[in-house]
Amino acid sequence: MQIMAKRLTGLGMSGKMLELVARRFRTLGEPFRLRLLQELESGERPVGELVEALDGNQPNVSKHLQILFSAGLVSRRREGTSILYAIADPMVFQLCALVCAREEARSRRDLEQTTGMSTGQGRH
Repeated sequence: MQIMAKRLTGLGMSGKMLELVARRFRTLGEPFRLRLLQELESGERPVGELVEALDGNQPNVSKHLQILFSAGLVSRRREGTSILYAIADPMVFQLCALVCAREEARSRRDLEQTTGMSTGQGRH
């Protein structure tokens, strides 16, 4: 934690900026929202398609889309009677890829420690 605090301090983030960063992480901390982002990765989609793809219900999907919209992660536009959502900040996929890579490495390391065997991956 001390290393992270030092790096954040080195960025010169104000209290307001730290709160904005924390808000973004809280927004991404909900698995259902990550599933929505994953569905939108292939392109713009109407709410009805997202409801069907995620086997959800319209009020719940709309609530999470509104949170993602408020955080600036998705955009929306009206087309006739449909509201279409799209990714507004593609950086979110880079962040997710980074976290996934770290978690994969940690899982591999944990497995190696548990079994006493090397998975042979990630070593050069």
